[in-house]
Amino acid sequence: MSRRPYKRPMGRWWQRDPFFVRYMWREATALAVGAYAVLLLAGLWRLGQGEAAWTAWLGWLHSPLAWLLHAVLLAGMVFHAITWMQVLPKTLPLLFAGGQRVPDVTIVRIGFGAALAANGVLLLLGWWVLS
Repeated sequence: MSRRPYKRPMGRWWQRDPFFVRYMWREATALAVGAYAVLLLAGLWRLGQGEAAWTAWLGWLHSPLAWLLHAVLLAGMVFHAITWMQVLPKTLPLLFAGGQRVPDVTIVRIGFGAALAANGVLLLLGWWVLS
């Protein structure tokens, strides 16, 4: 009869390395993005229920709890966006311009610029539709 081989326990292995801790936080902040999507879908649902339901939902959005929820979700989404852009150069194939490798910081800045431009276009489109 032989003994079973040693199996190293897997629980909480990621807490020993700061890289993995940041990775897990980035992955957890995806829940903030999903929660905000659910919040917006709830607003659409209430809008479909009529003016009274919509007004009640808007009233809830002005409550201190909703302000706190929005602040927490905003912090989570900002952290998610920043860390997502920092991962961008590691996931792209090597980029070359003029025979030189494009630095990681340039890729991150271009990613942020593209995200800001897309948000600006969406805000202008929303402003145009609502005015």
